[in-house]
Amino acid sequence: MGMPQAAEVWTAERIRALPDDGFRHEVVDGEHLVTPAPRAPHQIAVFELARRLDGYVKEHALGRVMFSPADLEFDPQTLMQPDLFVTASRRVKTWHDALPIRLAVEVLSPSTARADRTFKRRRLQRAAVPEYWIVDLDARLVERWRPADKRPEVLEERLLWQPEGALVPLLLDLGELFREVDGE
Repeated sequence: MGMPQAAEVWTAERIRALPDDGFRHEVVDGEHLVTPAPRAPHQIAVFELARRLDGYVKEHALGRVMFSPADLEFDPQTLMQPDLFVTASRRVKTWHDALPIRLAVEVLSPSTARADRTFKRRRLQRAAVPEYWIVDLDARLVERWRPADKRPEVLEERLLWQPEGALVPLLLDLGELFREVDGE
């Protein structure tokens, strides 16, 4: 019987060296993740969330709302591209300047659901990202994760977000968001 083969370990440097093939390449804890271009409803959801977050983030001087593609390198073996994120910095000249982040958001796609709910979630929790939202367009809900959570808070009607430094929370009407994404 042969020796078991060690899993190939990827790095952020190696990911950056890949040719542009139209896919999103990320590495989380040394594991290479590849995803195709997202579907239209996914992109509409990212835009609508960014639109809702942007004014609030600016009004409270919380940083910047940004979205992928973005190379957020948490360590040499972790380079992630959240669909949407809020950086704590207003001055972002390089992706390194975008860290730390206050919020990371992934909108689920069939090809990303497993990675979004496992690898990415665990890594963002270890990085102490205060909130990670997983937006499930099919189920019309948001899973909210915080660093110490063992299970998500599942939100279907509204989402209140009040990051450190904000005097009042942002209220997101999730029903309205999902209707907008669906074109209703």
